[in-house]
Amino acid sequence: MPERALPYRPHNHQACVAQALSDAHAICRDDNARLTPIRERVLELIWQSHKPLGAYDILAKLSSDGHNAAPPTVYRALDFLLQHGLVHRIASLNAFVGCSHAGEHHRGTFLICRQCGTVLELAMPELNQAIESAARAEAFLPDDVTLEVAGLCPRCQGEQTND
Repeated sequence: MPERALPYRPHNHQACVAQALSDAHAICRDDNARLTPIRERVLELIWQSHKPLGAYDILAKLSSDGHNAAPPTVYRALDFLLQHGLVHRIASLNAFVGCSHAGEHHRGTFLICRQCGTVLELAMPELNQAIESAARAEAFLPDDVTLEVAGLCPRCQGEQTND
């Protein structure tokens, strides 16, 4: 089995972007939703790094691309991408990252490097089941669960030991 591409390991990042766009086209086709050029570009900008982007960061990048976009345009694009499961909102950073499990119903679990800002989405169904079970034991019905874990990625840990 090939080693999983992780954001802090060298990998073909263009493959990440291409896969995200391909997934988006398929999901929108299946949902009978329109992936407009601006929505596609916002998704592409989000996937250009594994670091979360805020709405105004996206707006600045769109402006440098020559788009005459306003904040509502970016927020509408982000709402669309969220609605179709193509991105996640990282609440602690008020920013967005691409969903590495697009098209699959899941809860977001993220490792966030506090030094370099890289975000890794984990696929941890057993953790999500434990949260759901604990909530049910308290007669609580969660609408949304997002778990954000801050720390240091392996690359930044290595940089600290080399200082």
